[in-house]
Amino acid sequence: MDLSGVAAHRPVRVTDQDRAAAVLVPVVDAADGAALVFTKRAADLSDHPGQMSFPGGGCEPRDPDCRSTAAREANEEIGLGRDEVAFAGQLDDIATITEYAVTPFVGRVPHREFDPDEREVAEVAVLPVSALTDPSNYDLEKRSHPEYGTALVHFFRVDGYTVWGATARILVQFLDLAAGWTPPDRDPTVVELDPDYPETS
Repeated sequence: MDLSGVAAHRPVRVTDQDRAAAVLVPVVDAADGAALVFTKRAADLSDHPGQMSFPGGGCEPRDPDCRSTAAREANEEIGLGRDEVAFAGQLDDIATITEYAVTPFVGRVPHREFDPDEREVAEVAVLPVSALTDPSNYDLEKRSHPEYGTALVHFFRVDGYTVWGATARILVQFLDLAAGWTPPDRDPTVVELDPDYPETS
């Protein structure tokens, strides 16, 4: 896994959101190739319950910067020590409908068992990059919501897990910069969402 493209990337910042958050995209060197560490969020969380995500969360006053937020949250959520993260670079901020500006950081971490905090994390999943870039595991939807508008939503389905939403948007840019991967050229499935559906991405 070549992270030089990530290191050279000049990230675009989002400045018009009310709240700031940061996530860590953890890269491990597994026996069968590079993989990424995801968390499956606990089912009783108020935001995005049960969804796949990267370790991360909201920035707090005690955090000197966003990168410190990502490291702290990774420690709290999966027991990853700050000294275990070799930061490689930063991706573009993304805005979420929950009014967060999320700053993603990429770092190499050890390939080991993690210690998830069951209050926040139901499961830790280590998914191979080779599977995430397999076109047969990728889908695209064009979702229209009467309140949130229209959005393209990426889906990665690997080993029984589905990565979508904001995490998938981060993943698309990471795979572009680190693996030269772009989504397959295909027409998206068009989905009209009910007004009560909470989000489009």
